[in-house]
Amino acid sequence: MAADIKDTTHAVDASAVLGLLPARPRLLALGEPTHGEDVLLDVRNELFRQFVEQEGYRTIAIESDCLTGLVVDDYVTSGTGTLDEVMEHGFSHGFGASAANRELVRWMRAHNESRPLSERVRFAGFDGPLEITGAASPRQALTALHGYLAARMDADLLPCTAEALDRLLGADDRWTEPDAMRDPSRSVGRSAEAGQLRLLADDLVALLDAQTPHLLAATSRDEWERARLYGRTATGLLRYHHWMADTSPARMARLLGLRDSMMADNLLALAERGPVLVHAHNAHLQRNRSTMRMWDHPLLEWWSAGALVSARLGEGYAFLATALGTIRHQGVDTPPPDTVEGLLYALPADRCLVDAPRLAAVLGDVRPAARVSPWFGYSPLDPAHLADSDGLVFVRDVPRTPSGGQ
Repeated sequence: MAADIKDTTHAVDASAVLGLLPARPRLLALGEPTHGEDVLLDVRNELFRQFVEQEGYRTIAIESDCLTGLVVDDYVTSGTGTLDEVMEHGFSHGFGASAANRELVRWMRAHNESRPLSERVRFAGFDGPLEITGAASPRQALTALHGYLAARMDADLLPCTAEALDRLLGADDRWTEPDAMRDPSRSVGRSAEAGQLRLLADDLVALLDAQTPHLLAATSRDEWERARLYGRTATGLLRYHHWMADTSPARMARLLGLRDSMMADNLLALAERGPVLVHAHNAHLQRNRSTMRMWDHPLLEWWSAGALVSARLGEGYAFLATALGTIRHQGVDTPPPDTVEGLLYALPADRCLVDAPRLAAVLGDVRPAARVSPWFGYSPLDPAHLADSDGLVFVRDVPRTPSGGQ
């Protein structure tokens, strides 16, 4: 069987990836089973560079705040700011501390410097302004959307003034209260002001949609797309805060699902302008339902961003999972030989691309065991869903060089 398994593997490069797929995808997603390991991001950087230079992909999207990501996009496309400033202010989740993320941004800027606008590669964060401990105030997104509309149409068309928005928003620390994630009573998400803001946000987004011909004539498409991002983010954040104040057993599963729904909406919007390369945790990109145990909750289940996008795009979405052999500095040692990771670890290659559906067929009635990780930060491959990914990137060993990230 070892020879048959080896026959399912290829070099990790763009041409081999496309050889696994029935069509060139609009969204090509590469997952990772843990955050903060630069060796995985180095694999991502090299693979994405090939897709940009050889296959014409023009957007790279990562699991980071969609609003702070605008800082990175401005830098890589036009040189606004400095690399140090961008790494400090352009990423969420601590990802700006990663040397590999820094190298990605540096390469994107160098790639774009001498190219016309139509050939420049864009950067995007596709996560909401969310951390595991809470959510941002909707102020930035709401006021930016209102400002965009107010500058381009008559004031009597707007549902409110900037001053009214400011009064309803109040102090930002009301929204970012750190205890609200565990204690719904500390959330302002179901206050009278929050309810009014949800209605106003909906009206502002509806106005943006209704005035699209005028706005595209009066402004650039990039500015209009950015306003749409502000609208998606404002309504998504207000919805998220609403459910943070919920006291039902469905609360945490609903919050996890809302986050991935925001991710999916951002990815679908990016795909409208051209082919996109995506990088995030496997759990956000897989086609099957995601699961998590958190605090004292029972098993939580929700549909991932990848499942939502795949349902909309069909063959236009492709997903490569990543699996690991060892992360010894985190206590993740040699995988048991009866797991998928163990079978791949027995091969000589340090890293390889696996035809996952073909490997599942080779294994046939052999049911590999599910690997159990001694470290909560690493999510092993679920062998029951091996064939649900289009391919599998296997990295044999992760050296002791952890970098930035949750």
